[in-house]
Parts: sequence; C-alpha cells; structure tokens
Amino acid sequence: MTEISLNILDVAQNSVRAGAENINISVTADISADKLTVTVEDDGCGMSSEQLAGVTDPFYTTRTTRKVGLGVSFFKQAAEDTGGSFDIISEQGAGTTVTAVFVISSIDRMPLGDMTSTIHSLITLNQQINFVYTYCVDSRKFVLDTKELSKILGDIPFDAPEVSDFIRDYLEENKTEIDCGVLL
Repeated sequence: MTEISLNILDVAQNSVRAGAENINISVTADISADKLTVTVEDDGCGMSSEQLAGVTDPFYTTRTTRKVGLGVSFFKQAAEDTGGSFDIISEQGAGTTVTAVFVISSIDRMPLGDMTSTIHSLITLNQQINFVYTYCVDSRKFVLDTKELSKILGDIPFDAPEVSDFIRDYLEENKTEIDCGVLL
C-alpha cells in the first residue's frame, strides 16, 4: 500500500468483519521523539492463538474469497522498514489491538495519507459501529466519537448528504488545526 491510511482502512475493515461494535483508531505523532504511532483497537471476535501466530504471514488468511492476506503483513513490514515496530494482541471473544510505530524521519516511511477520507468512509459506511478517532500531534489532540455524534443527530443517518459533508469537513478542519501543516 502506498500510504499508512490505507493500511489503517484495511485493519479497520478486518475489525468490521470480526463483528466489532466499537473500533478505536488513534494516530499519534510525537515529533520530538520522531515517532508516529497508529493503533486500531476493536471489541470483535478476536483471534485464536493459531490465527494470531499466522496473521503476519502473507500466505495465511481466514477469508474464503482469496488465498492470501497481505494487509497485516504489509503494515508490519512498512513499520519495521522505518526502524519502528509492530505488535498485535488478540484474545478470542474479547477483540484485537494492532499497534504500528513508524520512525517519522525515515526515508522508508510512507506518508500518512488521506486520514480524512479513511475515517469518513469507515464512519459513513459502518453506521452500526461506534468509532472513536483520535488524532494527536505533540500536545494537540482531536477526538471524534460517533456515539456523541449520534446523540446530537438522533435518527439522522451519517450517510445523509449534509451529515456526511459535515463529518468530512469536521475531520479535515480539525486535522489541519492539530497538525499545523506538519507533513505526516
């Protein structure tokens, strides 16, 4: 994949397929520590120890629609290629947490990419799931919780055109305010 946001989308889609009701996505840049940490945490069905052992093998997949599962292995490789790290913790029946740490200054780090479109798509296409998205650069932080948004909107769906546009604009405006033009 050409950008980190597409890896995040892939991992979050795994969470959706795992039956998660809550998905937390966190992107944290610590500029002085030269680290970009991405965490995707869900309360889905989790994985058995056998599945967990094979999840980073590109030729292992539980899907029946194809014989390879490249997403997680590419994400792991992308983080490690920068000198960073990758960790996945899962418990059957309790959920999964994926954490990738990238070295920001590494020439091998792919760009963060279009997080606005990634989060917007996840929210508007999976309205039955509560998403908490946290975007943090140094000490500046933005959090969007769809549970709070649902309280405000009532029965109006997230994919209603004016709501969808609001969510996209809200994500983009807050991203711009938080990262102050820092290229991630």
